[in-house]
Amino acid sequence: MQNKDDFASDPLAAARSTLTAPPECADEIFLEGPRSRLAEFFTLLRVMRDFLRGFRTLHFVGPCVTVFGSARIQRNDPHYELARKMGAAIARLGFTVMTGGGPGIMEAANCGAKDVGGRSVGCTIELPSKQPANAYLDRCVRLHYFFVRKALLVKYSYAFVVMPGGAGTLDELFEALTLIQTAKIKNFPIVIMGTDYWRELIDFMNKMAQRRMIAEADLSLIYATDSVEEAISHLRSKAIEPFGLKRVPRAGRRRAFPWLGERGLC
Repeated sequence: MQNKDDFASDPLAAARSTLTAPPECADEIFLEGPRSRLAEFFTLLRVMRDFLRGFRTLHFVGPCVTVFGSARIQRNDPHYELARKMGAAIARLGFTVMTGGGPGIMEAANCGAKDVGGRSVGCTIELPSKQPANAYLDRCVRLHYFFVRKALLVKYSYAFVVMPGGAGTLDELFEALTLIQTAKIKNFPIVIMGTDYWRELIDFMNKMAQRRMIAEADLSLIYATDSVEEAISHLRSKAIEPFGLKRVPRAGRRRAFPWLGERGLC
């Protein structure tokens, strides 16, 4: 038997010991460390299943503009209407509007795209709260892993629009920003909307530049505005012209192969 205070009195023994999670929590902690070889293999298969499902569902949806934002914003919130107008304007540019597929800001952007006959897709996530997909999606893929979802939201997008949101929206914003900053993806534009909400964050990023935690040039990777017209002008100059995007008649689009699990998007 070992007293619970033994480690405190023997620092060498404490240093040689390891921590482990309770077995009943194992499936909830993805990065808990090594498990059995079989458990790790099945985790790998589940990750591959998520990616494969995403690739097959979204292969023909691009090019997209992804809109990030809170699922908690209600329809009577001014930011909901702003996201809806932005979704419609993005669709008029010729882009597919992509979101996390849930309610709130995501629903508003998808709804805006459908209002003008545009294309609308979503990547939803399995959550204990059972967050439903919104009703304005032409295509929807439901995923288990957050990191797979983030990879797909970035993979098919030529620009990112960030509306007011919480921890998840911050995660998505800085994921995109870091990938652009480190040249892991192209210099796609990031537009922040709802400047009253994001003001302290923008000030903090200026502080990071002043302290040389980021380069001064990194501040130019984000464009902050509350104007749909200004945002669309920025997307046109930074996401369409630099990459040579052109409108293609429906007849000229690539053909989907159903035997590969592919589906076209009207």
